[in-house]
Amino acid sequence: MNTIHPTNPLLDIGNLPRFSEIRSEHITPAIDILLKTAKTTVAHIADPTTIANWTNILDALEAGTEGLNRAWEIIGHLTAVADTPELRAAYNENLPRITEFSTSITQNLALFEKYKAIALSSEFSGLSNSRKKIINNEIRGFRLGGAELSENQKTRFAEIKESQAKLAKAFSDHVLDATNKFSYIVTDIRDLSGLPEEDLEAARATAERDSQNKEGWKFTLHFPSYFPILQYADNRNLRETMFKANVTRASELGPEYGQGDPTWDNTENVIEQLVLRAEEACMLGFKNYAELSLESKMAASPVQVLKFLEDLAKKARHYAEKDWDELCEFATQSLGIHDIQPWDIAYASEKLRQQRYMFSENEVRQYFPLPKVLDGLFRVASKLFDITIKSQVAEVWHPDVRFFRIERNGELIAQFYMDLFSREGKRGGAWMDSARTRKRLHDGKLQTPIAYLVCNFAAPVRNKTALLLHEDVITLFHEFGHTLHHVLTKIEDSAVAGINGVEWDAVELPSQFMENFCWEWDVIEHMTSHVDTGKSLPRTLFDKMIAARNFQSGLIMLRQLMLSDFDMHLHYDFDPHSPMPSVLDLSRNINAKFNVIPQVEFSRWPLTFSHIFSGGYAAGYYSYKWAEVLSADVYSAFEEAARSSGTILDTVTGKRYHDEILAVGGSREAMTSFIAFRGRPPNVDALLRHSGMISKN
Repeated sequence: MNTIHPTNPLLDIGNLPRFSEIRSEHITPAIDILLKTAKTTVAHIADPTTIANWTNILDALEAGTEGLNRAWEIIGHLTAVADTPELRAAYNENLPRITEFSTSITQNLALFEKYKAIALSSEFSGLSNSRKKIINNEIRGFRLGGAELSENQKTRFAEIKESQAKLAKAFSDHVLDATNKFSYIVTDIRDLSGLPEEDLEAARATAERDSQNKEGWKFTLHFPSYFPILQYADNRNLRETMFKANVTRASELGPEYGQGDPTWDNTENVIEQLVLRAEEACMLGFKNYAELSLESKMAASPVQVLKFLEDLAKKARHYAEKDWDELCEFATQSLGIHDIQPWDIAYASEKLRQQRYMFSENEVRQYFPLPKVLDGLFRVASKLFDITIKSQVAEVWHPDVRFFRIERNGELIAQFYMDLFSREGKRGGAWMDSARTRKRLHDGKLQTPIAYLVCNFAAPVRNKTALLLHEDVITLFHEFGHTLHHVLTKIEDSAVAGINGVEWDAVELPSQFMENFCWEWDVIEHMTSHVDTGKSLPRTLFDKMIAARNFQSGLIMLRQLMLSDFDMHLHYDFDPHSPMPSVLDLSRNINAKFNVIPQVEFSRWPLTFSHIFSGGYAAGYYSYKWAEVLSADVYSAFEEAARSSGTILDTVTGKRYHDEILAVGGSREAMTSFIAFRGRPPNVDALLRHSGMISKN
């Protein structure tokens, strides 16, 4: 489908999205037309008279549903980055229709039989490995989608999928609304002692934009506004206020801490999602949802994942206990805080970091103006992958958004949008998503891929240059790693091109791999320029950063392992029908088992755990640590090469990484790709070394 529609921009999929023209009233009419086309296509290819082969089934299905998929992806993207009441209402109105259609495909037994027939046909042996994997993936998808259920079961299964989609969207909306609702006005500058000037200016600008609060400084729960209070504010009461507001978002305690509407409480939403997931797994023949989730991942079983997490925790615990003891002692002796509380941790940690390593994160921030960081980021990609990245003009959804093209030898190979700053109406966090996938079109032309790269950094104020924390730089490299994975694929079948078809617990490999370059002098010296003097980051300051790289790495690792273990147990052996233990009880129990920092009674963090309740990571949050083992091991190949070539940006290793990891996308098993690059299975040593830990066997 390559229709250009002059009045409804959502029907124009042959070009870049016409973001400046898209309105909420376009959504339902577009979905009406595109759904009709998609349903007609499915009916035709499922008909008994349609011969089962690649062209008649897979090509036809992709062509007939592409318009619907593309339009819905654009709509979903806009709800994440430019939410309005009208857009949200139109999205929610059409969500059940989209979910129903998606479920009807995976439940279509006649269509399932067509795929199985192709797999058993003589044609199958002549297909490329990519296409064989697509067929096998789709057959698995039909089975997991309920195609083999009875008609009565299919009806219930469809109800479950629709309810899950609604609940996930509601969960996300509640978190965003609770985040947007809260604000705190400070009118006395003395109450903001310790905050860097950049954060004070941002708070003043926020207050000035609010017509009801022209005076003072306004703080919100958006991360760039909230976290500097915890990290720098000398006012302990202010830190406590912001901390409590943050960890009680979307809970029954929300109104008590200034978040208003009790309908934003996600407590029942979480239980309902868990009940539905358990029922879905049972209907498909699995003992629990964790087993269902792992069916399409690298990990073999929940028990294997739990053992993986526990083994890492044993290795990290000694370092975490040492980190915690040092922090408590420092808080007592140097800050006079004898009963360290959660709202003191970031503050005391920053003070300890400054004392021990003689620098602050804000000092480092002055050397990372965004334009220079982007130059450095693109330099890394250019050297490793022989590409050129150029700015390009395109319609965007917000003035802050930029658009880029990627070329090799002057030829366009991909494009991407970059939306970096936090704002109201944009959900928190950072992510990469597909806007278009690489594929060979029927006319022989190549459709180049497009990606969305989204972050939530502090926006610049008063026309100043945006300055990034080093942690922001790491986040940017992380999301750009996802972007490169998606856009540098050489696969021409869209179902396994780029990030498509990649096991969920391997998809973080390219993103975490890129983070490592943020700790290399050969990279840093080319991406820093002091905002006032223009000078690069001094080597002495960089050396201090390296010395502090693993500051509290034990605490950080245990927290990630705790979140992963909580997620896995929640979907493996937790009973959502039982009042005891509750989800919050489980979170406290897991925290007590893994973490060395106690969890305060009023904390409701599971109710904003968007990764697993609205982000696709259910029984999969362990993927971050799982893939970090892979990425650290992959990066160690570059470290080995640098000993000979003299640079971490080794082009030979970069080409091999591109060819064996990025280029193949999901066209083969992730472990096959890893071994093809590394020459052996992965081990944990590189991760422990990068984390400053010694394996104790």
